[in-house]
Amino acid sequence: MRFTSLVTAALGAAFFCASAPVLAQAAEPPPKAVTCTTCHGPQGNSILPQVPALAGQTARYMYLQLRDFQEGRRTDPLMSTMVKDLTRDEMRELAAYFASQKHVALKFQPDPEKAKLGKAKADETLCTMCHLGGFLGQNEIPRVAGQSYDYILKQLRDFKHRVRTNDAGNMTSVANTLSETDIENLAHYLAGL
Repeated sequence: MRFTSLVTAALGAAFFCASAPVLAQAAEPPPKAVTCTTCHGPQGNSILPQVPALAGQTARYMYLQLRDFQEGRRTDPLMSTMVKDLTRDEMRELAAYFASQKHVALKFQPDPEKAKLGKAKADETLCTMCHLGGFLGQNEIPRVAGQSYDYILKQLRDFKHRVRTNDAGNMTSVANTLSETDIENLAHYLAGL
């Protein structure tokens, strides 16, 4: 019995070692990722206030956003240009790569009172029904926890003012109920997570 356990352990170790190069290759960034990291930061951890972190975002969400930029459902002068020639496979590859990276939140010190009011507003508007507890996202719903304060402000304002409409109306409906103070409080809360 002991011999069988040793053989099983040895085979398991051999399999792991043999598959290690494959696992290492999977973590290598796709060639197009170099362009993305110029703005979105190393491994997708942006340090630019208006640019979202991609690391740890859901692959499905990122793929859909790339496709929406490419097809004009979402616009940004830089992003629309960057994605115009990507193939669907390249978009999937980029999304999978950035989804597999560890998200590192920016050093942001939220105003405690605003963050408390932001949490209350998030609870009131049932944000976690879509974004899940911890605001980590799911499927085509983004992770918003730890995104930059400025980026969160911009996106909520864009949804409210219908500048951004590639969400089937869900965020537009929610953002339409928010005051500017609500938006600021939510940004303090979410950026501080």
